[in-house]
Amino acid sequence: MATKGNPGDNRTRNSVSMFIVAGLCCFFYLLGAWKRSGAGKGDSIALEMTEKAEDCSIPSNIEFKTHHGDKMGQTDNSKFEVKIVEPCDDRYIDYTPCQEQMRAMTFPRENMNYRERHCPPDEEKLRCLIPAPKGYVTPFQWPKSRDYVPYANAPHKSLTVEKAVQNWVQYEGDVFRFPGGGTQFPQGADAYIEQLAAVIPMDNGTVRTAVDTGCGVASWGAYLFKKNVIAMSFAPRDSHEAQVQFALERGVPAVIGVLGTIKLPYPSRAFDMAHCSRCLIPWGANDGMYMTEVDRVLRPGGYWILSGPPINWRNNYQAWERPKEELEQEQRKIEDIAKLLCWEKTHEKGEIAIWRKRINNMDCMERDTASMCKASYVNNVWYQKMETCVTPYPDTLSSDEVAGGKLKPFPERLNAVPPRIAADDIPGVSIDAFYEDNKMWQKYVESYKRINKLLDTGRYRNIMDMNAYLGSFAAAIDSSKLWVMNVVPTLAERDTLGVIYERGLIGIYHDWCEAFSTYPRTYDLIHASGVFSLYKNKCNAEDILLEMDRILRPEGAVIIRDNADVLNKVKRIASGMRWKMKMVDHEEGPRVAQRVLFAVKQYWVSGENSTKPAG
Repeated sequence: MATKGNPGDNRTRNSVSMFIVAGLCCFFYLLGAWKRSGAGKGDSIALEMTEKAEDCSIPSNIEFKTHHGDKMGQTDNSKFEVKIVEPCDDRYIDYTPCQEQMRAMTFPRENMNYRERHCPPDEEKLRCLIPAPKGYVTPFQWPKSRDYVPYANAPHKSLTVEKAVQNWVQYEGDVFRFPGGGTQFPQGADAYIEQLAAVIPMDNGTVRTAVDTGCGVASWGAYLFKKNVIAMSFAPRDSHEAQVQFALERGVPAVIGVLGTIKLPYPSRAFDMAHCSRCLIPWGANDGMYMTEVDRVLRPGGYWILSGPPINWRNNYQAWERPKEELEQEQRKIEDIAKLLCWEKTHEKGEIAIWRKRINNMDCMERDTASMCKASYVNNVWYQKMETCVTPYPDTLSSDEVAGGKLKPFPERLNAVPPRIAADDIPGVSIDAFYEDNKMWQKYVESYKRINKLLDTGRYRNIMDMNAYLGSFAAAIDSSKLWVMNVVPTLAERDTLGVIYERGLIGIYHDWCEAFSTYPRTYDLIHASGVFSLYKNKCNAEDILLEMDRILRPEGAVIIRDNADVLNKVKRIASGMRWKMKMVDHEEGPRVAQRVLFAVKQYWVSGENSTKPAG
């Protein structure tokens, strides 16, 4: 709330704010020098420059603290001892808590249940810092990262042997090279995507979001960026060690996941296109449950691509070394399920088949209404069992109306009013509220860029927003140099993930009381607005911060926006985690209860077991 006061007081506050901003700009500038001098290796020159950032251009009488006074819940950190968080043992370098292999093997193998999320109970959680492997370096910037990954960052050579003939990945000296090949695209992902683009409108912004089931090292998603299409890729943590880790090291969106027994963590009507390239998913099994789940997350008018077995089995059964009767039955089941889902087959050539989901229910009136899911439960997906019922279309009035609303082509759809908001499907979110949220985050992001001058440089490729709401942070920071994983917490008051997808962005549901489905060191920047207030009294703030540290790269950045009292607690915990931190006032000034904490994770690797508090 704006307040009136002595003009001299305003000038004093403005002077303080200017010094704070100047100091932070210097802080991130020196961080950039650190990056250049040490190439991400944490050499002594870089370390010395970071230490100097503490004094650069900041008068000794300026303190980075809240300006409320006790009545606003300010905490005096000097009264509390900093708890030092120790490094984990080196064997946890690639630790993924909810996909840990030993725990996974205790669950049934049927329908890939053992490859799903199985998180440790509270008493078994690691409360230590996951180390980076020795020799870890900053990943190459995009687009070079698409083709090259430093060996030290993901030192796993098994795929170079197992997939040698399929051109997935090659080991060359101190880097992995990704030629863009794949099991189903030996001529490269570019040529394969052009084949698809001859049938699917990828070049005009109509198709923007995609999901790749069983993605391997995500070369399909990597090369789709040329078409301005963004893919959510997923694959299990299985014998193909580190495939999702490789994808994220390349700068491609991916999560550890599988089509098993629970629903995918995405809303209904999310993706313009779904893809399976020899993904080994038994599409015809379990009464078509997996195809039905794809139908749920596919937008009306969206496309499903299936390449590889059993497509064109007549010409390939010998090469695939499988009985032709088995392949024939497999394809017949897929065709039958597609008809039940009311999909139209639009293309089959070679080993590629493409179906299109109808734009509305008008051509599907003969479907058995008993097989339809309840509309109110279609987005209730977190740890919910997958079903064989069909997700109903939203109502339409004519045969040419797109159920759920027609989307504008990307990038226009990024800032257009999403159909779910226009239809008043999100309680409490009006069109005016959408525009206001957009405007607010544009202002906040401009402020972020003035403080952290690396935001626009391509330094941060993989970005996570832990509490994305309408996706306006991602829209404000949108650039071809980066992508944002928009997380809608399962505790959020409103389910807004469908809105995020309608904007041409990607995201996922998640509960931050548990570990995220990714490898360590896979995000360059993490943004958390209101996360700690949301989870107050729900789970331990230290556990959330340790999870943020696990998934953040060495020298990665954190921006936490929350109430002052909450941020003081966060800062106190993070002070023992090897983070460099600065807290600043809200953009509207010190009288606003909210504050912003900027942090940088210090560089350290396995074997460096000394931990000192960071400021």
